[in-house]
This record gives sequence, C-alpha cells and structure tokens, in this order.
Amino acid sequence: MKEVIRIEELLKKENVRILNVVSDWKEAIQIAIEPLIEQGYCEQRYIDGIIANTYKFGPYYVLCENLALIHAEANKGVIATQLSITVLKNPVKFKKDGVDVRILIGLGAIDSEAHLYAMQAISNIFTDVNRINKIINASSTEEIYFEFIQSVEL
Repeated sequence: MKEVIRIEELLKKENVRILNVVSDWKEAIQIAIEPLIEQGYCEQRYIDGIIANTYKFGPYYVLCENLALIHAEANKGVIATQLSITVLKNPVKFKKDGVDVRILIGLGAIDSEAHLYAMQAISNIFTDVNRINKIINASSTEEIYFEFIQSVEL
C-alpha cells in the first residue's frame, strides 16, 4: 500500500506565483512547469512533452474556464510528484476559440495514483466560484497558497 501524500507535501509555498501576462500558451506551459524544474521535481524535457502532447491532442489539460491542470506522462521527465500554481492577472487561451485561463496548475506525477490523488485534492476548489475568484484576485502568493491548502479536504 502506498503512503498517502499530504497536500502540504504536494504543493510547496515556493511553487506558487503571480504574473501579469504571458505571450501565448507555450509560454504559459513553460511558466507553469518552471517552478517544478527549479525545485528538481521535473526535467526540462517535461515541458517539451506537454507541448508535443498539446499539438497531438489539443489542450487536454484545460479543465474549465480559468483552470488548466498542465501535465504529461511521468516518463517525459518527472522525478517526484509535486504541484505548482501560477495565477495570471490577464488570461491566456490555449486555442483560438478556447476559454480564458487564469489559474495554471503544473503537475508532475510519478505515477497514475499520484495523478489521481492530485485531481481529487484540487477538484473541490474549482467547483466553488467564490474560491476561484479568491485565488484569481489574490494579491500575494501566500493568499493563494493558504486558500489552496485550506480548501482541500482529503
């Protein structure tokens, strides 16, 4: 039986960022995964894998308006399971007729169990419009981190 990962282990404070704008969807992917690379959870080739998958399958990671859970297969360069959150003050579209996305969650998962755990851990956040608005309108990374951690019920 695998050990359960606590949300505080899955998201580190240093992996939460706020940016004004990105130039396009490729930069959004780069920015979302960058903290995971900087902290040693993923390799640079993970970004290339996500971009290649996007060309092949479309933006499969855009879950709804304002939210993208950016990820690819573990064999594309994941070293350890971890999340990052980047909030964009100005939205990005991952396809021309797509929805606006402001919350980029980068996910590096070493296996499908970790991936499912991460999905379960964040799903209740994004069914609450008030919570989404609090995250989008946060003025500090600490507010985003606190909102995320406090809202997860495992």
